[in-house]
Amino acid sequence: MALDTTSKSGSGQLLSRLIPLSFLTTHRVAFRQFLVRAISRRYRLSAFGALWMIVVPLVTLGIYTFVFGVVMESRWNSEQSGTSVFSIYLFSGLIVFWVMAEVVGQSPTAIAEHTNLVKRAVFPLEILPAVVVGSAVFHALVNALVLMAALLALQGTIPLSALWLPVVLAPFVLMLLGFAWILAAIGVYFRDIVHVVGLFLTGALFISPVFYDTSRLNPIIQSVIILNPITFIVVQTRKVILEGQAPDWIGLGLYLLVAWAVASIGLAFFRRARANFADVL
Repeated sequence: MALDTTSKSGSGQLLSRLIPLSFLTTHRVAFRQFLVRAISRRYRLSAFGALWMIVVPLVTLGIYTFVFGVVMESRWNSEQSGTSVFSIYLFSGLIVFWVMAEVVGQSPTAIAEHTNLVKRAVFPLEILPAVVVGSAVFHALVNALVLMAALLALQGTIPLSALWLPVVLAPFVLMLLGFAWILAAIGVYFRDIVHVVGLFLTGALFISPVFYDTSRLNPIIQSVIILNPITFIVVQTRKVILEGQAPDWIGLGLYLLVAWAVASIGLAFFRRARANFADVL
């Protein structure tokens, strides 16, 4: 009879609920191995290899810039006009959206694609959704370096406040980890969740400040857009990288509290749901 390695002592369970990332300390070797494999597997058989990490976002940015900045003549605001300004603001928003898109898009199949590991009682399945998040964060950091290089080329300088970017992204990553655990668990029982998240991502992209400045919108619409989990992070990312300002510490603190709750709930939900993974798969 397979043993359930998720059972712990009372103090261990309490620590896991209070600190959702504590399991990574215990299983850091397995997490690192799976993360490296996930990143390398994406480019292993391609002719240009890891170069696609830069080519794909740049081509995507070029298409969006041409459509919105040239064809539709979109401008970010009256103080900062021009296609180049619009491009870097657009790219900074896309960096945040792409992280969520990768996590939400791949998490529902994170467990179903590793059925051989589900049967192993000693394998910590929690790390599989975490690997999806880790891979998305890695690509986001690469894209951030591309953005800073573009900023240096266009404006000749990078604000010192850009050093705050990891601090801005940290609570966002924690929240996405909670989403990843929830979606991975649901994906085992309800395979149609893949199609549902596709619709969600379409809405999340356009009901967010990725393509436009929310300050120009009606206050009622702004109150709706702020509910999008990426809205606050997109705004803060632009503040620290493009505008040379410190992040909104109060808002970041509140976001962290919500993210911590989402991660704790997500991990608890995943561990409760995993009891029947082997029977379903």
